[in-house]
Amino acid sequence: QSVFFQDPDHRDAYRRIAAEQPSLLLRGDRPLLLDEWQDAPQIWDAVRFAVDREPRPGQFILTGSTVADDPEIRHSGTGRIARVVMRTMSLAESGDSTGEVSLQSLPLGRPIDGHTTAGLETVAALITRGGWPVSATRQDEFGGARAKDYLTAIAESDVSRVDGVAKNPRRVQLLLRSLARNESTPAAMTTLRADMALDESDLSTNTIGAYLGALRRLYVIEDQPAWPLAVRSKTAIRTSAIRRFCDPSLPAALLDLSPDKLLVDFNTFGLLFESLCIRDLRVYAEAHGASVYAYHDGRGLEADAIIEWPDGRWGAVEIKLQSTLEDRAADTLLRVRHLVHSQHNGEASFLAVITPSGIARRRPDGVYVVPITTLTA
Repeated sequence: QSVFFQDPDHRDAYRRIAAEQPSLLLRGDRPLLLDEWQDAPQIWDAVRFAVDREPRPGQFILTGSTVADDPEIRHSGTGRIARVVMRTMSLAESGDSTGEVSLQSLPLGRPIDGHTTAGLETVAALITRGGWPVSATRQDEFGGARAKDYLTAIAESDVSRVDGVAKNPRRVQLLLRSLARNESTPAAMTTLRADMALDESDLSTNTIGAYLGALRRLYVIEDQPAWPLAVRSKTAIRTSAIRRFCDPSLPAALLDLSPDKLLVDFNTFGLLFESLCIRDLRVYAEAHGASVYAYHDGRGLEADAIIEWPDGRWGAVEIKLQSTLEDRAADTLLRVRHLVHSQHNGEASFLAVITPSGIARRRPDGVYVVPITTLTA
C-alpha cells in the first residue's frame, strides 16, 4: 500500500505532487511516508489539503533532518500535523538497557529492582558508538567512524544548506570542536569565541550565534535549558543553558576519543557519560510529556537534570560515573529538594543518582540509585 518514487531527486517528485496531483496523497489505508520532505516544502500544504479532504488520523509521516522554515509553507499545520522530535536511539531502544526500571515509576515512590553487569568498558563503547540505528544494530562496527562522516557532511554542506546562507566549513569545524571541548558545561558565547580565536582572530559573537542557530536547526546540538521554576526562585539562579550535542558519539568523534582513551581520561569520560544519560532521560521523559532541565544556583548547588511533568510533579537527578561519589550526589539532591520546597512549596516526587551499572535500589534516605543500563521510559 506504500508509494515509492524512484526518482534520482525526490524533490522533483514531491513538487509534482504538491503542484499537480495532490489527490495522489489520498490513496491507500496505510500511512504514506515522505522522507526529507523539507527539500520540497510545498508538500506540507499538499498534506494539509489531503487531510482536510479526508480527516483520518495517521495518514502521513513526514520525516526530515532539519527544521523547515520556508515562505512556501502557508499553513502552520495546527490541528492537522503533530510534531515529534526523533532522537538517536536510547539504550533501551538499542537493547543495551535491561529496562527493569521505568522512569515513569520513580515518582510513585515504590522500591525498585534491577541489575546490570555492564562495566565501564561497555559504557565507554556505548558512548563512542552512539545511538545511530545502523551502528546500534551492528556490534562489529566502530560507531565513531559513522559520527565522523556525519560531522564532515554537516561542516561541508548541510550547515549552509539548512538556511541558504553560505558558511565557512573551517569555522564550522572549529565551532564543533569547541562545543565538544565544552560539552556538558554552560560555556558562554565569549568562551566559544575565545576557544575558536586561537585559529580565527576575526570571529564575532554574531557569527558564532548564526552558526549555532544552523546547528540547532539540523538537530546537531540541543542545549539543556535552565529550569523555569528555578528561574523564578528567590535564590540567585544561573539561567544559562548547558551545551549538549544530540548524541555523545559526536563530541567523542570530534575529540578523537576511542573507548580505550576514555578509560584513561575520567574527567572527559564523566562529561560524555552525562551527555549519554541526558539523551536517554530526554527520550524517556518526553514519552510521557515531561521535560528535562538543568538546575544551578548562585551558591554552587546544582542538579544535572530536573525532570518536570505537565502536572507539576518534578524530580532531581545527579549523574555520576564513579560509585564512590554516590553519597555526595545524594546529599546534593536532598539539599536541592529542601531549597526548592522551602521557596516554592513544591515537594520533589523523586531524587535519583544515575550510575553506569550495578544494582538499582532505593537508599534509606529515599534517594534512588539507578544504573542507566537498567532504565527505560
